[in-house]
Formats: sequence, C-alpha cells, structure tokens
Amino acid sequence: MTRLKLLYRRWVFPGTRMKIKDSNTKSPQTFLDTSGTARKVAEFRKDEQIYSQGDAAKSVLYIQKGNVKFSVVSASGKAAVVAMLGPNDFFGEGCMAGQPFRTGTATAITPTTLLTIDKNELLQLLRTQDKLSDRFIGYILSHNNRVEEDLIDHLFNSSEKRLARALLVLGRYGKVQHQPEDELPTVSQETLSEIIGATRPRVNFFMNKFRKLGYIEYRNSRIKINKSLLTFVLDK
Repeated sequence: MTRLKLLYRRWVFPGTRMKIKDSNTKSPQTFLDTSGTARKVAEFRKDEQIYSQGDAAKSVLYIQKGNVKFSVVSASGKAAVVAMLGPNDFFGEGCMAGQPFRTGTATAITPTTLLTIDKNELLQLLRTQDKLSDRFIGYILSHNNRVEEDLIDHLFNSSEKRLARALLVLGRYGKVQHQPEDELPTVSQETLSEIIGATRPRVNFFMNKFRKLGYIEYRNSRIKINKSLLTFVLDK
C-alpha cells in the first residue's frame, strides 16, 4: 500500500491515530463548562468573519456548533483556504506558542457558535486538568496530521479527488460524532472552489459527476454523502 493511501486511511479511520484510552473521558466542552475560566460565547452568521489575518492573537476558540474555514493571503494578494473546521475543534491556538498576530483569517461558513477562551486561562487549565490536556494535545497532533495530508493532497491529487476529500472532511467522515445519514452543512460551490483551488465551473462539473455516479445525493438543496465516495478517495 502506498504512503498516500496509508495517510488517507489514517485520516478516515481515527482508530489508527492516537486517541484517549479512557472512553469515559469528559469532552473538552464539559471541562470548559465547569472550569470557571474566563470565556465568552459568540455567534456568527454564515460568511461572517471571526477574525482577520494580522489581528492581535490573545485567545483560543472552540467550536460548539457550525463550520469554519481558515484562509491565508500572501504578500502578492493570492488567497488560499488552508483548513476546514467543525464542532469540537479548537483554532487560533498559535497564540499559545507565542504568535502575537493571527496568521490567517477565520470565517464562519455556516451559522456557528464559538467559545472564546483567554490564552492565559487555557494554559492554566492545561496545567491543572490532565484529561483536558490530553484531549487538547490529541487535537494538536491530529491537526498536524491533517496539515501533512492536505499538503500531499494538493501536491499529488487531481482537483476531482481533492473535492471528494473536501466533502468527506466537511461531512466529518471518520469522526466519532459522524452518522451515516448525516447531511453536509450548506456550503456554496464558490467556497468549495476556494478550498480545493479550482474554478467554480470545475466544482459544478465534478459535483454533477459525483451525483450521477451515486457518490452523493441532493435532498432539498442539502448534500448527503454515500459510502462510495469514500471508496473513490481511497482506491482510485
């Protein structure tokens, strides 16, 4: 099996990654709810900006519900979407490693609810709450794996396969909370084109192709992923 396929299987099947041994470990949300740490809940509309590249980095954000895209603009003005995030993900954690400014722009791609945590408060929590610390470290390691996989995806895969993988990521395939009948969050083809680095007409062409092949279905303007799309990503 090639290294690329191994990486895909590690991404899709979380059992092959580091995970917390104690299945009864409380969720990060539970710890954050009971910690008494300084935090606030904020709600964002679809396409509303959460923070901008260059803003002061003073807090870490935790997604309670919704979806967020993280994009970066180069000095020459070229923009790229470098990450897609969903419920139970942290982001903005670079401030804890000494980053004074945000390195990219975070935008809600669906209605989103976030918990904002002061970086110093979170550092104190991680020192005193071992299980929360384990989960946060697990998230960071998983995030690093995703960055590696995304780089390989963009270097070696066609835009068609990149779109298939992006749909699986948005559908949280391989995540504990995923259910086979779950539908994707409502995401425009413009956003999908930004994520995979292709034009909107190409995205539209591939989406129609996926529907005809039975990889996806449309239900009242929402998209449902079928397991055959996962087979396409792993085996093609």
